[in-house]
Amino acid sequence: MSKLTKTSGAPDRSTGHAVESAAEAPSEYLAVRDLRVHFPTDDGLVKSVDGLTFGLEKGKTLGIVGESGSGKSVTSLSILGLHKAGGNRSRNARITGEVWLDGEELIGASPDRVRELRGQKMAMIFQDPLTAMHPYYSVGAQIVEAYRAHHPGVSKKDAKRRAVEMLDRVGIPQPDKRVDDYPHQFSGGMRQRAMIAMALVNDPSLLIADEPTTALDVTVQAQILDLIRDLQKEFGSAVIIITHDLGVVAELADDILVMYGGKCVEKGPAADIFERPEHPYTWGLLGSMPRLDRELQDRLVPVKGSPPSLINVPEGCAFHPRCPYADRTEGRSRTEVPRLNQVGDDGRHLAACHMSAELRHRIFTEEVAPRL
Repeated sequence: MSKLTKTSGAPDRSTGHAVESAAEAPSEYLAVRDLRVHFPTDDGLVKSVDGLTFGLEKGKTLGIVGESGSGKSVTSLSILGLHKAGGNRSRNARITGEVWLDGEELIGASPDRVRELRGQKMAMIFQDPLTAMHPYYSVGAQIVEAYRAHHPGVSKKDAKRRAVEMLDRVGIPQPDKRVDDYPHQFSGGMRQRAMIAMALVNDPSLLIADEPTTALDVTVQAQILDLIRDLQKEFGSAVIIITHDLGVVAELADDILVMYGGKCVEKGPAADIFERPEHPYTWGLLGSMPRLDRELQDRLVPVKGSPPSLINVPEGCAFHPRCPYADRTEGRSRTEVPRLNQVGDDGRHLAACHMSAELRHRIFTEEVAPRL
């Protein structure tokens, strides 16, 4: 498909691919434009993702951070087209906007085309490999199946050789023997490595890791993150790391996108987010993160309150009920949704806050930075 086309929703009957219409594709390898994912329920409309825009180049890593329920995982499933492939709740998802991968638009593409790309050009490391992997089949059989799905002419013997090679590449000891083991016979860290092997078996150019270190001890966490970084260098993939922990992406991500209430509240280069954060929610996340490079002076300060219900998102700025600085916006936080505005000189650092840049700078310098 041409890289200068956008697909419409109707598939061509002869090819099964979506029909092309005139529109120029973005320059980034992955480009998400005004993505909205809403789920109708008996209680109301769940606005899981509500107008998200970002881009990612090959060889770069984007960290998407935020508390549970902020829309991070829904975003990843939408990119992969998995909301159209799941149960009743997924099939009822209302998805609008654009998702471009290597010049091809995916929201309007046919399910067959998205399935073709899934595993071949894009793959995902799921949060819980014990749930994501089938308990009745060996780890090797599942990697073989993933490989042969996109290489139908490859024999089972050659596919198994490829599975052993991938297990060895991700650091599984004795891969020629462990290839026949079942998921429950692997430790948590080994299962996560096997999941990475399965995701990378077809050399995808986009890898999405959804909470890849959850429930792992800190030593294994570091090993998994180092593995993802090393494999990215080897494959040259674009990588998205989804997490609630800024510490996970501190050294891994080139750029960071902070989500709250289904929206992006801040995004920019990782160095800017850590050194010059511009949104009060980001300040809260940083304040709740333990630091090993400083002496402990005070207790960690959590973000007060709970994330909003995505059925009843507060009017105005979704964060204002929890924001300690909402009273400094002359009431705008309660009535007006803030727009993402440029806060850096290069145009890459954006934040959605009603406070002026001067006021945010003063608050951060005088009140926030001393306790981070």
